[in-house]
Amino acid sequence: MKKLVVVSAGLSVPSSTRLLADRLAAAVERRAAVSVRVVELRDLAVEIAHNFTNGFPGRALAAALEAVTEADGLIVVTPVFSASYSGLFKSFFDVVDKDALAGKPVLIAATGGSARHSLVLDHALRPLFSYLRAVVAPTGVYAASEDWGAEGLPERIERAAGELAGLMRAGSLREEPDGAVTVTAPSAPEPRGVLAEPAGSVAEPAGSAGEPAGAVPEPAGAGSAAGAADGDGTSAGDGRGATVSHGFRVVPFEEQLAALRG
Repeated sequence: MKKLVVVSAGLSVPSSTRLLADRLAAAVERRAAVSVRVVELRDLAVEIAHNFTNGFPGRALAAALEAVTEADGLIVVTPVFSASYSGLFKSFFDVVDKDALAGKPVLIAATGGSARHSLVLDHALRPLFSYLRAVVAPTGVYAASEDWGAEGLPERIERAAGELAGLMRAGSLREEPDGAVTVTAPSAPEPRGVLAEPAGSVAEPAGSAGEPAGAVPEPAGAGSAAGAADGDGTSAGDGRGATVSHGFRVVPFEEQLAALRG
């Protein structure tokens, strides 16, 4: 069963941020078999501050960091403060290991008092998790005060949850230990109408040129006669200004032009 961790940065009880987080988690549960764990940052505020000053996480913070690192997918929800994510929200992800979210599917969401703050998703949250090399779901969810009970929010929740569930089923995109990414290129299709060379055939020498334009197939038997005159079967004249080469009669341009005019 996949592990889904929900990080909620709501400060009040009850909290619209936690309410949005719960609705998103429930929508993902309807689409995939997941176990859900909620991390309330409000309860970790003191330990987060201590971690900045002494460099060591407390027991509860260490458990939350471990849950985030081992998760198959994340839902992160923050209230909007000063047109951005809250300081508590940012502080938590500042103490998360820099490689913990690499390749991990993340659904971003936020709450605010006005629809004017909806750009926080694309101007603050998305760049943050892109920097942490997470795989951010295309649809982010913003809920203003007037969105609760109105049309539009449930549809956005369902769409975003479906995207996250799909990303979690696909699995995390982890880098190799040396940072390299291995990509297997699909084989190129064989051009239509091209026949494979028979086994044991000899390849054309490098740098050989194709037949000249205007070459006309020589009637059967003509090539052998011309080859006999030349001695090696490669090229010979036919007495009319044309050249026979490898079984083809090369007609001079003047003769072709005269034939067209006639």
